[in-house]
Amino acid sequence: MQNGKVKVKVPASTANLGPGFDTIGMAFQLYTTITLELAEETTIRLHGPNLSGIPADKSNLIYKVATEVFEKAGLAAPELVVEIASDIPLTRGLGSSASAIVGALVAANELAGRPFTKEHLYMMATEREGHPDNVGASLFGGIVVALMERENVPYVRLNVPKHLEAIAVIPEFMLSTEKSRNVLPSMYSRQDVVHTVSHTGVLVGALATGNLSLLKSAMQDVVHQPYRVPLVPGLEKILNEAHLHGALGAALSGAGPTIIAFIDNRMPVAPLEAFMVRTLAGHGVDCTVMRLVPDEAGVQIEHCFSGVTG
Repeated sequence: MQNGKVKVKVPASTANLGPGFDTIGMAFQLYTTITLELAEETTIRLHGPNLSGIPADKSNLIYKVATEVFEKAGLAAPELVVEIASDIPLTRGLGSSASAIVGALVAANELAGRPFTKEHLYMMATEREGHPDNVGASLFGGIVVALMERENVPYVRLNVPKHLEAIAVIPEFMLSTEKSRNVLPSMYSRQDVVHTVSHTGVLVGALATGNLSLLKSAMQDVVHQPYRVPLVPGLEKILNEAHLHGALGAALSGAGPTIIAFIDNRMPVAPLEAFMVRTLAGHGVDCTVMRLVPDEAGVQIEHCFSGVTG
């Protein structure tokens, strides 16, 4: 093995956008930065408060995913210095695990001499994460609409419509994806299926054509958000009333608890921010507010030195 070091920057993401359950993801300019360097002994270095509680040994997700890349490429798993910094809050529905998986895959692939294409990495990321929405957005940037098949992950990447941004309110509590999924039913009525198919179709069409006026109706969901309302105090009121305060549409971000409201960046947002914060406060929930600007680039390789060969 040669000496090698690579640094990647991976955007955060939101998933579902209402009815597009496990299907639609969108990237934002909020980043996880991962550096991998070949070493004599593995060391995990965590930077910043958002990584509190993350393992700093070989059970670390990024280390485990990175070594899997080497093994799949037919190379011995190396010892690594892993440095991680992140602006993405953990387990809040903004794709923190997806960005970690994508970053580990891309960085390790660079160190290993690029044995896998981006599409191969997408398949690997989807298998790891369990669905293609967050990982697709983090990998490719923009908006990704995808589905899972046995052999590949067909997807369509859309540019984000002009002037579309988001306001996120991030509650000061964590909500695991597992807990959020466990409240969902195993069966749905035909009426709910038709609702979901039609609304998802219009949502994708609205995003593809830039017809932002359709978002309020198109983002209405019956598959997951109604069942998650008890887990996120204030969610129901925000979903129902955000448009009255200037939102184009609102949704639970991924499995939550973050709630996002899409906005036209030419319009004032203070009334919407105040409404969302006030609603959560009325339920005794403190939160952080973030203005989220879309990311069109996806994962970026910032520095790459000589990698592993043969």
